[in-house]
Amino acid sequence: MSLPAFLSYLSLEKKYSDHTVNAYRSDIETFGSFCLEEYGLDTIDTIGYSIVRSWIVGLVDSGVTNRSVNRKVASLKAYYKFLLRTEQLKANPLAKHKALKTPKKVEIPFSESEMEKILNQIHFQTDFDGLRDKLLIELLYTTGIRRGELINLKMEALNLSGRTIKVVGKRNKERFIPLLPSTIELFQDYFKERERLAPILDEAYVFLTKGGKKIYETLVYRIINGYFSKVSSKVKKSPHILRHTFATHLLNKGADLNSVKELLGHSSLASTQVYTHNSIAELKRVHASSHPRSKK
Repeated sequence: MSLPAFLSYLSLEKKYSDHTVNAYRSDIETFGSFCLEEYGLDTIDTIGYSIVRSWIVGLVDSGVTNRSVNRKVASLKAYYKFLLRTEQLKANPLAKHKALKTPKKVEIPFSESEMEKILNQIHFQTDFDGLRDKLLIELLYTTGIRRGELINLKMEALNLSGRTIKVVGKRNKERFIPLLPSTIELFQDYFKERERLAPILDEAYVFLTKGGKKIYETLVYRIINGYFSKVSSKVKKSPHILRHTFATHLLNKGADLNSVKELLGHSSLASTQVYTHNSIAELKRVHASSHPRSKK
């Protein structure tokens, strides 16, 4: 089985994160276990589509959602494409596979009033944790960066005098994002308190725990969920919803789609267009309240 070579390809050439590479590994190994247990096959490199189809049926019957099944199959499809590219396979058994239908995933952004309450009405402590938390929320909302991009943001990426940050996104793609004056002020307040952690702090990264170590994913989630639980009744309160909110609020205020695409670091407009449904809702509201015929 050529799995190690495929995983190295994802990591070294495609520049995928360790988390993403491990997800591919898990999906492919799960299928390998299925082939061994159900068909006595000790390799998945030369199987037919009928076996893949029976695996898919089994996943659906066991309650795995169509979205999750599609992700697993996409991992397998990428693996077979790699085998074709490296001439280890003559035909992709998944070449004609069609993804299972999934319901459209609608994520509701925070409203402008909720963001106003968080940033201007909620009391943040003036100690290290409080200053870090407020800056973290402000930065996610005013730049739209991903949680992973925030966690891995390095001091060298900041240009406060030039009012920009350099963000390293998916596949190590770099982009520059402008900073608002309010964000720069929060950075300055945070850094004054951050210096008090010396000499225990990890000087490379911007966002740290109180112990001076780089911040981590679950802590970022807890910070966002904790503060927004005070002002929002929305079911989902996560860092990604702040990214969604950033894009939606920009579009609602008239920003063009291509500019938002560049700020978000998307490779295509199709990825950015998922945020437009809320902007359309806003346009409907403005249209209904402003057009002369709306009063008829």
